[in-house]
Amino acid sequence: MNSKSLQSHPLLTGTLLLTIAGLISRIIGFFYRIFLSQTIGAEGVGIYQLIFPLYALTFSLTVSGIQTAISRFTAQAVAASCSNGVPSQNTGLCNDRCYLTTGLILSLFLSFLCTIFLYHFATPLAVFFLDEPRCQVLLEILSLTVPFGAIHACINGYYYGLKKTFVPATSQLVEQVIRVVCVFVLYQICLERHYPVTVNIAVWGLVAGEFGAVLYSISFLGRGKCYGSKLLGLKQIFLMSTPLSANRVLVNLLQSIEATMIPGQLRNYGYSVSESLSVYGVLTGMALPMVLFPSVITNSVSVMLLPAIAEAQEKEDQHYIRNAIRKTCFYCLFLGFLCTVSFLLLGNWMGKVLFANELAGTFIVILGWMCPFLYLSTTLSSILNGLGKTTTTFTLNMVGLSLRIVSVVWEIPSFGIKAYLWGTLISQIVMALASIAVLSRKNK
Repeated sequence: MNSKSLQSHPLLTGTLLLTIAGLISRIIGFFYRIFLSQTIGAEGVGIYQLIFPLYALTFSLTVSGIQTAISRFTAQAVAASCSNGVPSQNTGLCNDRCYLTTGLILSLFLSFLCTIFLYHFATPLAVFFLDEPRCQVLLEILSLTVPFGAIHACINGYYYGLKKTFVPATSQLVEQVIRVVCVFVLYQICLERHYPVTVNIAVWGLVAGEFGAVLYSISFLGRGKCYGSKLLGLKQIFLMSTPLSANRVLVNLLQSIEATMIPGQLRNYGYSVSESLSVYGVLTGMALPMVLFPSVITNSVSVMLLPAIAEAQEKEDQHYIRNAIRKTCFYCLFLGFLCTVSFLLLGNWMGKVLFANELAGTFIVILGWMCPFLYLSTTLSSILNGLGKTTTTFTLNMVGLSLRIVSVVWEIPSFGIKAYLWGTLISQIVMALASIAVLSRKNK
């Protein structure tokens, strides 16, 4: 396929660019996790992973819904401008740049409030919510990433809506490289000055990575003009992002509760504090990242599908939507079953050789079964959001989370961590099949 034909397929080129950048970033992150596991140990990785549910919660509260709204309204603004055949400033509606501006205003306001809260209440959050006092300092450092992450996500959402993925793709690489380099430099300084190597250096890496990605992304924006009423744009962003953010906050809050309960339930199963954190670190810091590695492809497709489906809906192009659903199901199942076979055959080897941890290999083999259903549910949820079916995606997420929480509360104390792995598999199967059923009924 020549360059001209590639330019005429923004969904394909955008997915390809995001996939390449995502693969490179995952490869860097893969070796980075091996480095972390060898420097701070499995227990340190477990402590580090404990803060990520709260990290995801702050993201969902401050920017996740706003990013989706920016992407969707930007795509619709471009489509409306093209269909009208006149520049958007003459239509009386907001143009694409107006949605970015209003989204940034709303997101930064929320992110500064969240930063203050997270820093000020780091101690009670660490002690009472995460049940791990050693997370206090980590949360204080983590709070600094929130405003940078908000700016970065809003700019990415803007470019996704334009179907121009160069900036989001390359900024992802910039963030990952800066993060890894920062942590390695801090590690070397600790060794040279005989300071203890703690989990703190990994969180400072998050701050440095987000800051670098923001500076890089801003450098591409230029001085684009904002046409239309900012108040109208703010109202549209607010009305769409509020239910999205509320849904995702609730989902992430339940995910946070789920994640923080796992070490405690493992202690009820018979593990010590150190053993439970180590098992949790192996699961979330070694096995899951390995199983999720191929999802860089489906994640890239998901990012590009949302604005493409929104634009098709604006143009009432039902044929495009049905075709996108069929192709999504086929390729996700094909990739998923291929990955499942790979993890079944090589999972134990990956655990022993790559992570020097047999338990990681056991987890990889079990989790490998969920690949087809995970990839399906991820991409089909993006299509549902593109169609404006945010309540449906929220309901499906709640169902999946409920099944996993049931496995944490009732099964782990009796059967150990493997009960949670099978609960995760069942939840992904249910979510994928339900998504197919909803879309099939809508597009008959």
